[in-house]
Amino acid sequence: MNGHTNGHANGHLPNGISTYNYDVIIIGAGISGVDAAYRLQTTLPDYTYTILEGRDNLGGTWDLFRYPGIRSDSDLHTFGFPFNPWSKPNPIATGESIREYMKATASKFGIDRHFEFRHKVLSANWSSDTQQWRLEVDNRGNRKTYYAKFVILGTGYYSYEKPLEAYIPGLDNFKGTRVHPQFWPESLDYTGKKLVVIGSGATAITLLPALIERKVGSVTMLQRSPSYVMNLPQKKPGELDFYERWLPGWMSLRITRLRFLVIPWLFYLFCRRFPNAARNVLTKEAKAQLPKDFPIDPHFKPGYNPWDQRLCLCPDSDFFKCFESGRANIVTGTIKEVVEDGIELNSGDKLDADIIVTATGLNLQFAGNIDISVDKEPVKIPEKYMWRASMLSGVPNLALIVGYTNASWTLGADCASRLLTRLMAFMKSKGYTSATPKITAAEAATSQPPLNLNSTYIKAGAAKMPKTGVSGPWLPRDNYFKDNWIANRADLRQGMQFKTVST
Repeated sequence: MNGHTNGHANGHLPNGISTYNYDVIIIGAGISGVDAAYRLQTTLPDYTYTILEGRDNLGGTWDLFRYPGIRSDSDLHTFGFPFNPWSKPNPIATGESIREYMKATASKFGIDRHFEFRHKVLSANWSSDTQQWRLEVDNRGNRKTYYAKFVILGTGYYSYEKPLEAYIPGLDNFKGTRVHPQFWPESLDYTGKKLVVIGSGATAITLLPALIERKVGSVTMLQRSPSYVMNLPQKKPGELDFYERWLPGWMSLRITRLRFLVIPWLFYLFCRRFPNAARNVLTKEAKAQLPKDFPIDPHFKPGYNPWDQRLCLCPDSDFFKCFESGRANIVTGTIKEVVEDGIELNSGDKLDADIIVTATGLNLQFAGNIDISVDKEPVKIPEKYMWRASMLSGVPNLALIVGYTNASWTLGADCASRLLTRLMAFMKSKGYTSATPKITAAEAATSQPPLNLNSTYIKAGAAKMPKTGVSGPWLPRDNYFKDNWIANRADLRQGMQFKTVST
């Protein structure tokens, strides 16, 4: 689809580069971009906008990752869009069904008319003189220039091009096949092969049951330290809760969404307030789901409290059940060295392997690796503070959408989009041409990271992240019920400087 039809008059620069003008440019056609587009066209229907996407398709994460069994690690009743509720019974969904759902949503609300695929944004510069952003964009080798009053970055928080580089001693010695889940080759044949997955997060926990189901010879999950894993039962088609038997569909969907908002949040609070009790609950449940005599210690006894790192969900206990096959195993230990035909551990054991999968995490990256500047002065993102977890201090009319780590990403993204479109509507009503977050020296004296987990990949990328504060509009986003109120009612003037500049 091409979004030029809804923009202002196009033109050409003296060097022949095509130019395009919009009120708002959204970068990224993933969950955040689609959500922002809906909120924008609903709140400000007279605003022109386009969605620039560097890849060939919508979907973001769900179009990029294609490894076996790829699925959500959040329930779709809250990960889905609130304006187009997930209507299928299963709360955990495959990557393919999420892509189909996103395409259906974009088509239903006319958002698909605004997509411009293969449009990679290289740089964005704000001009105080013209009160607009200028974006340099590559479209299959052709250079284009876009102008907008406001830019929304729905680019996620990790690099699509480069995964996290984890140090694995001797990895180059391996004569078999090496795979990273972010770039899983479609042609990979693992039938009957010995496969080792290095990692213990959601990707590894998804891969094991999928590989067993698809006739891998054997698969071993090699983890340095365990994760907490919890079963989430999947409802079957035709299986109804009591209220679904009597209430209309739209009302049932709202109640289901509310259940999936409240119960996981209460469980999260339980884990944070009573970590020992939560640990006991999770360990006891894992033991009940695993084959008899399967060792809980050390494989299911993490050295951290529940929700210090993200809790992993497995639908219908598929991760626990895959060990009944006799072809799946867990090894908890550290790598001494990778050799030609496997992995030698510091314990003295050796894991034979035909294929090694390095499921070692994401490479954190904010703002899609776009060169951002204000009046040609480069913006150094790690030095900036986030206003209401949505904009950067000192940077006018630029939004950075970040979701939750302790709940569904979409809940946070939608809070951000509603806040931002309310901000734009407020600016329009007052005649303001720019909104720039301003933090005082006192407010900037104490900072904290925007993502409140201590996962390895988050700690590794800490130096790339913007900061958040400890008070007022500089707090991180970590509570949907509070953030929902902020999106609808918080004072937009707090921590914000508005200007009206005649252009």
